[in-house]
Amino acid sequence: MEVLDQQFGVTEAGTTVDAEIRAGVTTFLTMAYILLVNPAMLSVAGIPFDDALFATAIAAFVGCTIMGLYANLPFALAPGMGLNAYFTFAVVLGMGISWQVALAAVFVEGILFLMMSVPAIPVIGGWRTIMINSIPTDLKIATGAGIGMFLAIIGLREMGWIQDDGATLVNLGATETFQYDHGALISMVCLIAIAVMMARGVKGSIIIGIGIASVWGWAVNAYDPYNDFMAGGAGWGSAYAEWPSAAIGFVGMPEESFMAATSALGDIADGAGWGDFLLVMITFLFVDIFDTAGTLYSVGRQAGYVDENDELMNSDEAFVSDAAASIVGALCGTSTTTTYIESAAGVEEGGKTGLVAVTVGVLMLTGLFFSDLFQAVPTFAAACALVIIGALMMRQAADINWADAEMALPAFLTICLMPFTYSIADGIAWGIISYVAIKLGMGKMDELNPVMWTLFALMAMFYLGPGDESTFQFLLGNL
Repeated sequence: MEVLDQQFGVTEAGTTVDAEIRAGVTTFLTMAYILLVNPAMLSVAGIPFDDALFATAIAAFVGCTIMGLYANLPFALAPGMGLNAYFTFAVVLGMGISWQVALAAVFVEGILFLMMSVPAIPVIGGWRTIMINSIPTDLKIATGAGIGMFLAIIGLREMGWIQDDGATLVNLGATETFQYDHGALISMVCLIAIAVMMARGVKGSIIIGIGIASVWGWAVNAYDPYNDFMAGGAGWGSAYAEWPSAAIGFVGMPEESFMAATSALGDIADGAGWGDFLLVMITFLFVDIFDTAGTLYSVGRQAGYVDENDELMNSDEAFVSDAAASIVGALCGTSTTTTYIESAAGVEEGGKTGLVAVTVGVLMLTGLFFSDLFQAVPTFAAACALVIIGALMMRQAADINWADAEMALPAFLTICLMPFTYSIADGIAWGIISYVAIKLGMGKMDELNPVMWTLFALMAMFYLGPGDESTFQFLLGNL
């Protein structure tokens, strides 16, 4: 314990080793679903399930360990939701690009990220930190509130409380069917129980709530609405909660995906598909930049790691961590690795140092040996934490200067577009585009710094263009 205390400065941070480990376990439980969901999704793209599970666990371990030891921040990393969906459905299935080439794009993007994160590298080094520090404070605060809304819609859907609707887009779940063995009822009871425990100051309340929901669900073979594909659910797991088999077994080294990215790069170098490759790589680069930057600032602000100058502490080190994890993940066989918004769960449990991240990384490795246990945690049980954290993150919206007519709309778009588009990056992008456009309309171009001008131009090119193509697609289409 003393070694850990000295390594991470636990006592200096005003906490204890036990509290940091508990916070790490909390974060892990809220994001352990990725050990099932990511391999299930990537297997649709053609990557073997066991290969993707190995890559998911290793990428998370590498990213969390570097984040903890190098940046000493309580932020966890894993292959990103949304990025894996883009990888599978837009790139591989939609564009017809092989998963090997898609992995190569993630690999190159990770290298560029790493170069942009290290200040010592000429021209582009340290650009990610410069960028996040150049965005107006209210837009960054809006990012945190938007992430809270994004978490809420994900969590409520996974709990079974909202569902898609052809007429109204979303609607309330079929509450008349909620019984003691329905995941929606179980999750709501445990969600309220977590809130009560937190109000009473009970430590580890989120862990306790997830545990109660899981055991209750297993005991009654509860219906898991999110995973009922025939009823419109995502269908990534079983539609009914089942006791874990407790089988222990190592998934083994990847048989097909390991180093497939570098082999694909060799094929691309021979002259095949440069245009598609660059388009995919730039898209991954864009989405990952703003997913990571938005998450790091928002969770960092909540954890007290944003200083009086509105700058995130150890941001260069944090960006290096996720870049390194993306590179390792791509080499092993998974889509882009990024910082997780679920890190807020550990922060709310009192996590303050890199020991939280290292704890998550080590626990992620257990997925290689106890995958049956993690897969057995019902989706509705883990979703309770997402809604709780979403509610807590919304308090940041009170710090936005809503009286500023030039900021109100950009901040609002940043917040509402994240859940409505299911994308952190889209919310940030249109918040910035609208902010710059309003400044132009007001004739206040002198209030825009070079970074904001650059972001505005790049984002406009990413979203807008001739015909049904973006400017990037148009420019790269003939390569």
